[in-house]
Amino acid sequence: MSYRGFAMIVPIFLMNRGCPHRCIYCNTRLIAGKAEEPLNEDHLRRTVTSYTGQGKRKGESVELAFYGGNFTGMAEREQIRLLEMTDALMCDGLIRQVRIATRPDDLSDHTLDLLARHHVGAVEIGAQSLADNVLALARRGHTAEDVAQAVRRTRERGFTVGLHLMAGLPGDTEDKFSETLKKVIALRPDMIRLHPTLVFPETELATMYQAGEYAPLTLDNAISLCKKALVQFEKAGIPLIRLGLQETELMKAPGGILAGPFHPAFRSLVEASLFLDMATQLLLEENIALTRVSFSVSPRDVSSFRGERNGNMSALRIRFNLTDITVQSDPALERGALVLSTQGRKTLRLRRTEQF
Repeated sequence: MSYRGFAMIVPIFLMNRGCPHRCIYCNTRLIAGKAEEPLNEDHLRRTVTSYTGQGKRKGESVELAFYGGNFTGMAEREQIRLLEMTDALMCDGLIRQVRIATRPDDLSDHTLDLLARHHVGAVEIGAQSLADNVLALARRGHTAEDVAQAVRRTRERGFTVGLHLMAGLPGDTEDKFSETLKKVIALRPDMIRLHPTLVFPETELATMYQAGEYAPLTLDNAISLCKKALVQFEKAGIPLIRLGLQETELMKAPGGILAGPFHPAFRSLVEASLFLDMATQLLLEENIALTRVSFSVSPRDVSSFRGERNGNMSALRIRFNLTDITVQSDPALERGALVLSTQGRKTLRLRRTEQF
């Protein structure tokens, strides 16, 4: 089974259920953006119908996802209770399959048998890093080898496998993060979620930050690391299905985020930075003085090329003394491609997978 996209994911938050301890960065209440709710069939049905009532894209399936905890770390009777509810939702045609979030050290063969019997299609594994000292400092309680074994075993059983990663954890460096990317790509997961580390209140990381023992990434640092990750995963054919944390109402509240490189459209910033790099490279390759240039991109990349508040356009004008930049939407171009036309003389082309 492989990741296909086009799925409406309906999240049900476990609120740390099944977790053997709290990692130093974890405040599930803020990330979930809501108070704990009873995990009964009525709640699951109401949640699914509230999402599907907002409309689905053509061909989109519905998947119910248990997030915000360690599903397979809960007592087996509780796992069975929840999965029997999802079985009923499937029988009624409300959902197509189930995905769960879990830890790499809670995926025994017996557990995978249970998940398979109840139509779980995707298993998302919280890895965060594949550097052992980073995992130890984060109080994860597992090793990089535990992650590797869990991915292999779960893939062999036919599940879609996802990995959750974080950039900027205590003890992490650019070199260690790059090594994590290489190891992750070698494992060939079906999908990745990645976000920079944020400092939430009521966490051990908050205590470290306030004591001056932890310095979060700057926004520029986070963008630099994550754009390398995005390109490398694209080269490897591994979808990066989420980049940055989704903002919740509790995160918006004063003090909801103490520190760290948060932006509600973080992925857009990363993609805009990539397009600025590409446009700069093409203009440098042109190697003649220009005043007017025209760029072409996929229709879905126009806003990313322009950048937040047209920031890329301003940066290019200033650096290259341009008087006019035209941006054309070309449906024939694939996403991530950029074409430069210079006053009718010649055309240069670059794909973002040619970066890094």
